[in-house]
Amino acid sequence: MIEEDKHWWFAGRTWSLLNMLDRVVAPDGSKRVLDIGCGAGNMFHHLNRYGTVVGVDNNPRPLSVARERGYEVQEGSAEDLPLDDESFDLVSLLDTVEHCDDDMAVLRECYRVCAPGGHLVVTVPAFMWLWSHNDVLNAHKRRYTTGELADKLKRVGFRVERMTYNNFVLFPMAAGLILMRRGTEQEPELASPHFDDESYQVEMEPAPPVLNAILKSITWSESQFLRWINLPAGTSIICIAQRPAG
Repeated sequence: MIEEDKHWWFAGRTWSLLNMLDRVVAPDGSKRVLDIGCGAGNMFHHLNRYGTVVGVDNNPRPLSVARERGYEVQEGSAEDLPLDDESFDLVSLLDTVEHCDDDMAVLRECYRVCAPGGHLVVTVPAFMWLWSHNDVLNAHKRRYTTGELADKLKRVGFRVERMTYNNFVLFPMAAGLILMRRGTEQEPELASPHFDDESYQVEMEPAPPVLNAILKSITWSESQFLRWINLPAGTSIICIAQRPAG
């Protein structure tokens, strides 16, 4: 376990997307896996259940951390991947496409490098009206609805298999906190590779240990429901799409 796995937000996202993905992609270790926007490789030890993982990111700072961890990564743009056509069985695009100026170009590249019959898993932040200091800190360009994301994936050729909002239980609390803080001086001071040369990734807002444990129990419980059902609202979106085999 790495430090990021201990934070409730990272843990909840990982539990949810793996529970969903395991029902579609066999976790047999045989696949060729690409993690776009891999950063320091924080998801490699989770994605390797599906196969051999390689990563691409446009920021050299987190890539140096990934290499220290022994991961195969290279510098490159998500809009123009330095990779061969149809070379991966599973492509992950986890909280990455919202950073890119041209999200359609990124999705077209995902389609290009995904093998026929292969899968793409995407996570993005939800709802532009939830825009906050955290989006600024992360250098986001946009947030999505499920309809918007589904339309863009279909336009580049993917077939959507699962699409759901995530963090449904915490959604009212999170939305209320964002709206309460808006226009005030209450935003937390966090480091970010976009603004702080000493950072290799954006810090998540810390939670006291007891609160962190409570939030992790909530997100774990929700992740179990996501094995079978889609949720109507949340602070983020998880989508699994397939490149048709034919």
